[in-house]
Amino acid sequence: RRQARIDTLPPNLFEQLDKLRPFVEVVSDGVSLVQAVVPRNQTRSFIIQGSDVLVTVSANGQIGTHSWLPYDKNIANYFTFSKDPTMSNPKTQRFLSGPFSPGVEIGAQVLVVSSDGRLLFSGGHWDCSLRVTMLGKAKMVGRICRHIDVVTCLALDLCGIYLISGSRDTTCMVWQVLQQGGFSSGLSPRPVQVLCGHDQEVTCVSISTELDMAVSGSKDGTVIVHSVRRGQYLRTLRPPCENCVSARVAQLQVGLEGHMVAHTVMEGRTAGKEKYALHVYSVNGTLLASVVLEESVSALYLVSKYLILGTLQGNLHIRDLFSLNPVVKPLALKVPIRSVSVTKESSHILVGLEDGKLIVVGAGKPEEVRSGQFSRRLWGSTRRISQVSSGETEYNPAEHAGK
Repeated sequence: RRQARIDTLPPNLFEQLDKLRPFVEVVSDGVSLVQAVVPRNQTRSFIIQGSDVLVTVSANGQIGTHSWLPYDKNIANYFTFSKDPTMSNPKTQRFLSGPFSPGVEIGAQVLVVSSDGRLLFSGGHWDCSLRVTMLGKAKMVGRICRHIDVVTCLALDLCGIYLISGSRDTTCMVWQVLQQGGFSSGLSPRPVQVLCGHDQEVTCVSISTELDMAVSGSKDGTVIVHSVRRGQYLRTLRPPCENCVSARVAQLQVGLEGHMVAHTVMEGRTAGKEKYALHVYSVNGTLLASVVLEESVSALYLVSKYLILGTLQGNLHIRDLFSLNPVVKPLALKVPIRSVSVTKESSHILVGLEDGKLIVVGAGKPEEVRSGQFSRRLWGSTRRISQVSSGETEYNPAEHAGK
């Protein structure tokens, strides 16, 4: 039985970093793909056995719920992706309700999917609200106005129980995700905690309920750590910077063991002269490593002991969490990266590009497909395999650069 379980598990990408291969899926052609994620605690579908939902959000607010199967030893492929049919038909397309506030970029910072894949939490709205949208129907089921300025960033904890929001009003709020019948149904109308301490707008947040840490970064150049349960102030971190001029904290992530990674941007005197840096701290606030970056980081994702960076220059970097040294040569995708996430089994990296393509990075080489295998019924459904991508379209940046 144990062997059977091992056979059905997809290979771990981080054990084969020397064999990375990018594949391409066109999700929203020409419209930037700002979020692409496979929610962690999905209930299995009875209709399509074994498949998960892959949620995408485009820059125009269009929502897609695609079918995703990371690995099937019967097909012997890298992955199976079936595009959401509602995205192509103008009559069935689903969009987030707007409008968004001027100056807020619709991106992964203000869009968070619940851990069971049923709800989308969104900030950045003109009325300073935090909104809850049911993904299946794109119906708004909650609108909470507690911040007194625009919500600039959101983050969910690992279990999907608590959500943290940061705002231009310099505060952060921790919210409980309500459950009904075992599914996420909305947010508590009042925040569990209100966290203060920043002098300027909060730009990024992260939360770890297991370690009782709520972490926020701000334009004032500080990272502040509070406890989640009591809302108690714990410490302020000031990432090192030149000439004592504080650098804006643009991105923030907290690891399983409490390591905090901050990406800072120091504004230059002229446009395009910004300086970028990465800093990693231990759970107790000790600076472990700092590194200056050549490229502008647009997406940051922390998984186990690796840090994945997507840049506006179109490169995907994988670095060691503790030393921040590159683990493997950057993967050149040649198009600005808008979002990065890792699937729950750490089998694939999902990268959203500015041109609307979803890049699925897999590793290793699947076994040879046996002849006649494609005529089988897929997942017990009558869908023909020609309609389903089996990860055969390898991404060639040179081909797509001119398009």
